[in-house]
Formats: sequence, C-alpha cells, structure tokens
Amino acid sequence: MTHHYGYVSALLAALLFGISSTLNKIALRAVHPMIIAGGIYLTAGIVLMLLRFTPLKDKILGRLEFKVKTQEYFSGRDLLLLTLIVLFGSFLAPLSFMFGLNKTTAVNASLLLNTETLFTVLIALLVFKEKVSRRSITGILLILIGAAVISTENFREVELSRGILGNILIILAGFSWAVDNNLSKLLSVKRDLLLVTSLKGLFGGSALLTLASLIGIPFHIPLQSLPYILTVGAFSIGFSIVLFLFALREIGAMKTGAIFSTSSLIGALFAFLILGESFTAIKLFFGVLMFFGVYLLSLE
Repeated sequence: MTHHYGYVSALLAALLFGISSTLNKIALRAVHPMIIAGGIYLTAGIVLMLLRFTPLKDKILGRLEFKVKTQEYFSGRDLLLLTLIVLFGSFLAPLSFMFGLNKTTAVNASLLLNTETLFTVLIALLVFKEKVSRRSITGILLILIGAAVISTENFREVELSRGILGNILIILAGFSWAVDNNLSKLLSVKRDLLLVTSLKGLFGGSALLTLASLIGIPFHIPLQSLPYILTVGAFSIGFSIVLFLFALREIGAMKTGAIFSTSSLIGALFAFLILGESFTAIKLFFGVLMFFGVYLLSLE
C-alpha cells in the first residue's frame, strides 16, 4: 500500500457524506431536523457497535492498518479527548448548525459552513503545527474556492447582514466541527476505529435526542422517512467517519479537512441526479478545480 490510501479514504468519506444532503432533504419533508440529527448519529453508533461483534471487525481493522503505528488501549487522556470530540462534533456543531439554519438563509448557511475547512486548516497549522508546503497551500485554496462556489447557488443572494445571529451560529458550527476534526486526529491512532466512531455516534445521538425530548420536540419519524435516516446514519455518518479517521491518521487534519470539502460537489451532483436541482457548467468547472487541488495535495 502507498500513502495515497489516505487521500483515497478522505475522498470516499466525502462521497458517502455528500450523499447525505440529498437524503436528508427528503427526510426533512416529514421529520424535525433535530430528530434527524440525533437519529443519524445514534444509528451510526448502533450499526458500528454491532459490527464490532461480527467476524468483519478484524477484517475491517486489518484493512485500516497502514503507515502509522496504532495503539490498542484507551487511557484516561483518550477518554477526555473522546468526551471533547463528542461535545464539539456530535452535539454542539449539529445543534448550532440546526438553530443557525433556522435563523438565516440557506444560501448564507451554505457559504458560511465552508468555514469548517478554513478553521480546520488554521487549527492544524497554528495549534498542532502540521507542516505545509506552498503546493499544499495552493491545493487547499483551490478546494476552498471550489467549495464556496459550488455550495452557494448564487452569490447575489448572499446577504451576510441578514440573519446575523444565524450566521454566527453557522460559523460556530464550522468552528466546532474543525475542533472535532483536529482532536479526532489524536484519537485516530487507536487501532479500533470502529469503537471510537461508535461511541461518538452513541453519545452524540443520545444527547441530541434527549435535548429534543426536553424542549418538547415530538419524536415522530414516518415509516417512509426511516430508510433515509438509517442509510445516512450507517453510511454517510458511520462509515464516513471511520474513513475520515483513517485519513486523519495517515495524512493529517489539514489535508483531510480540505479534501473532505469535495462533499459539497458530490452533494450537488446527487441533488441534480435525484432531486432535479440545477448543476451548471460553472459548478462543473469549479468541481474540476477542486479535484485539481486534491491532486496537488496528493503529490506531497
């Protein structure tokens, strides 16, 4: 195996996550967004925890062994890290995003959510001292520009002065996910990535659904919406995070976070194929630009 498996893993994680935006839009027609957020994380946790008790566990973990020496056991420090990861990535981030989306426009939210990649890169550079070359910076910038254009249908509709509180909450969500990304890098060296991901989903999903119950949101999921939530939970959250953690282990938070932004392109493509949403030549051009950025990163 070569170092390119880290880049492939990041792209596969983006592919699985990109599908979720289309499936979530369908589920949102009948289910409260907070119930969806809690449901998909809880599903991810349950599926991966059950998978750990099947013969597939060792095969999957064996495939994820590569360059970085892994660790078998959890220490007290690791449990503290896991607590912070669940707090920022599985609770605060989706909660902030959900309430922020409710108080700003969809266009503003799509644009501002790209701050996750920016914050991930900055934290990796300034706090965790990840090394970066000029070529990597160029690749990351190309990916960021492409993600901003693709996730924002029409820049003339962007009104950052509108829904200021919502905009701040979206940025807070991006920052929280960026903290999650960088802290997850520290736990990615654990051999049992299935355990790390399942605990993140179980605790985060349970916390979101408990909060939803406390503030009086009805736990109502129509039967026709259930397949979408289960699919997103198992694949777009569960297996996507496992692949994301593997990529973090192999190529670092900065490159993984940037490559993961290609999920916006994948999401736009699936929305075009399934929901009939527009996919213009401009989006295609900037999509190619994003993958050129990924190519530049992979040359390192």
